[in-house]
Amino acid sequence: MPLTKSWVNSANDASHPFPLNNLPYGVFATEGAEPRCGVAIGDMIFDITSAEAEGLINLIDEPLFDLPFWNPLMEQGPAVWAALRARLTSLLAEGSEEQDRVEPLLVAQSDTVLHMPFAVSEYTDFYAGRHHAQNVGTMFRGSENALPPNWLHIPIGYNGRASSVVVSGTDIRRPWGQLKSPDHDRPAFLPSRRFDIELEMGAIVGTPSNGPISVQEADDIIFGYVLLNDWSARDIQAWEYQPLGPFQAKATATSISPWIVTKAALEPFRCDTPAREHELLDHLKDCGPMLYDIDLSITMAPSGKPASTIARTNYREMYYSAAQQLAHHTTSGCPMNTGDLLGSGTISGPTKPERGSLLELSWGGKEPLTLDTGETRSFIEDGDTMTVTGAAKGDGYTIGFGDCVGTVLPALENPFAR
Repeated sequence: MPLTKSWVNSANDASHPFPLNNLPYGVFATEGAEPRCGVAIGDMIFDITSAEAEGLINLIDEPLFDLPFWNPLMEQGPAVWAALRARLTSLLAEGSEEQDRVEPLLVAQSDTVLHMPFAVSEYTDFYAGRHHAQNVGTMFRGSENALPPNWLHIPIGYNGRASSVVVSGTDIRRPWGQLKSPDHDRPAFLPSRRFDIELEMGAIVGTPSNGPISVQEADDIIFGYVLLNDWSARDIQAWEYQPLGPFQAKATATSISPWIVTKAALEPFRCDTPAREHELLDHLKDCGPMLYDIDLSITMAPSGKPASTIARTNYREMYYSAAQQLAHHTTSGCPMNTGDLLGSGTISGPTKPERGSLLELSWGGKEPLTLDTGETRSFIEDGDTMTVTGAAKGDGYTIGFGDCVGTVLPALENPFAR
């Protein structure tokens, strides 16, 4: 599918992340105004809340955009999602007869602050990247036992904290936690010393489910995708994770990119999951291309210094798709809700420059990496800014998500000191 041209000239640049082919959904605010729903088009944001109030958007008999999040639209399902995309395309396409009505509702992105694009109902994070799981397992259990026996049969996950999901640009405070090093008999309560990034994608549930659903049904109810950084305190995790898995190590924050890229925008980039070492059970079998060809990268910038790219990989490296993760999540009868967020798990490729976490890049701290500034890092230091970027490259256009950025602040003073 080639570039579809818009009368918003900046949207026609082949390298711009927000062409007419994209139309991602976000929430923005201008100075002195309340947050409202908007659609990115080139360097501008189309104020869809105002457009609905003025009658330019009228999808159902009640308002969908009078609240500062996209959940009311998400609840409507695929037919209404498609109707909105078609309407937006007609309003913003080159030659639109309604340009004069739309133009006053465009706001420069540079004049706005972006907010959480949707209300997160619940958050589940998975461990579904083969190369990441192999690397981490090799580090701690040796290559022979790197993957747990269940890993090649089900997408492993844990329930995280929806309350700590934050939008890009939110500073991240280094967490305190209980740590225990091998050379100490007792644990200590200290700030995390091995704070890490995990490069992931997040899938957003649109319409709710009640009872088990198939992989195809799961794909049908996914509304869109965001970039995701699952901040991870590795030293807290190492002490707490047996036998029930991650808990406080993952509860500090999860950052997401500010724009929801819809499944429709990503349709041209669908690709298959990797070949299976063991055939999956029927309820998890692939039913078509369910992954996406999306280039991803991580940069690290020490305070006041330029950023270094420390990893590049691609979403197609996942072993399980978001649809398979979602279908598996429902097998127990667990209902899924509008606004549920599913983290893909760390996305790593087969080579060292494709590793999606510092744990892997520094091999547990044994092989520090050197930044372009000459500094070395095994894990994130205070003042470091971590940025996740992602884009799918089409025929003369780019589908982007907006960056997923977080700067790590020093830990608080001991909150329990008396």
